[in-house]
Amino acid sequence: MTDPAATTPRSSWRAVRAAFSGSFIEWYDFYLFGTAAALIFPTLFFPGGDATVSVVESFGAFAAGFLTRPLGALLFGHFGDRIGRKPMLMATVVLIGAVTFAIGLLPTYETIGVWAAVALIALRMLQGIGIGGEFGGGSLLALESAPKGKRGFLGSFHQMGTPAGLLVSTGLVSLVSMLPEEQFLTWGWRIPFLLSGVFVVFALIARSRVPETAAFRAAEKQQPVNRLPVLTLLRTEWRNLLLGLGARMADAVTFNIINVFAISFATVQLGLDRSMILNGFVLAAAVELVLVPFIGKLSDRIGRRPVYLFGVVLCGVGGLLYFPALATQNVLLIWFAIVVMVAVGTGCMFAIQGAYFAEMFSTGTRYTGLGVVYQGSALLGGAPTPAIALSLAAAFGYSYWPPALYLSGLCLISAVCVLLTKETHRSDLVEDAEPEPEAAR
Repeated sequence: MTDPAATTPRSSWRAVRAAFSGSFIEWYDFYLFGTAAALIFPTLFFPGGDATVSVVESFGAFAAGFLTRPLGALLFGHFGDRIGRKPMLMATVVLIGAVTFAIGLLPTYETIGVWAAVALIALRMLQGIGIGGEFGGGSLLALESAPKGKRGFLGSFHQMGTPAGLLVSTGLVSLVSMLPEEQFLTWGWRIPFLLSGVFVVFALIARSRVPETAAFRAAEKQQPVNRLPVLTLLRTEWRNLLLGLGARMADAVTFNIINVFAISFATVQLGLDRSMILNGFVLAAAVELVLVPFIGKLSDRIGRRPVYLFGVVLCGVGGLLYFPALATQNVLLIWFAIVVMVAVGTGCMFAIQGAYFAEMFSTGTRYTGLGVVYQGSALLGGAPTPAIALSLAAAFGYSYWPPALYLSGLCLISAVCVLLTKETHRSDLVEDAEPEPEAAR
């Protein structure tokens, strides 16, 4: 059958731009909080006599946002599958940006004591709800407006919000960190958070000009409204749900070890310069920004599974070599390791996640399914990872081998899950019949 999502090139690219704008906000705010949790919040919101305890508490605040992300995925997914993608996407981008702006205005522990940490955690959890709904809807805005055969390519532009958000957030933190220490900790760190309010305005303008997706409109005409998408998902597509959760673990664990835990470990335990590490991530983000559309296009040609599996294997093997590379304190080698792990390893996974996981589900459950896969794996694999990695390192005399082995073990689980899924790059996005519950072939 002809893919109902096939629309005009102009409308497809308009949807891509709108999807990218929200994705950029989502990941700018996500990476900004993660970087601040490693470098800033332990001092300003969780001060104490033991530096390790302060970092663990800060990582706990970072993890708190993951607790509410599945709630956001279910909430926005429910209404996104029932009434449409666009209204939910307008709401999520406002919520995420407003919360990040508010964090930039928070008084610190020195001003209001423990209530500063309470407020930070509360805002982080509220931010998690918005992030939980953004990924699924943003991905579908691009994918369901793209013709079959180009979904990986056009969908990858939504995923470009990830390296773009990392590039801008890390770049801004690196820039303001050049301020004298006192000024940086007093007001400089707030600037990247406050800028989120400016970015939201542009995202809202882009999304207000995009109609509802073609695939959702077509599905509305063919099938009755799904009153409880999550129940349908659990009843008919549970296998795809479990395999998607497992496949996504490698990306969730890799990035939170590399980007959150390793930044703290490298600066505190290995004595590396903070700016040098941050600049490495800026470089990696720039490289990934260029690679993402090529990865998406490659997945349209050879399939989602081989591209995704390559990324999983690279992260699993690279995880064993990453920390030894940091320990050399060789700047070029460290930057090379960061680029390989982030731009290539997680890039091969993240560039096509929107297309790969969305194609596993039917239109009536796609927003919910995609959101639960992504945010559920973020909760299970991403949220506890920095604290787990730090605890493992501390338990073995601050050795980096336990966190590295933990990363490789999770990648092995993801590889098995990918091998059990079926290839989806040639499938239609709207089905005339109920989806088959079986995912493997």
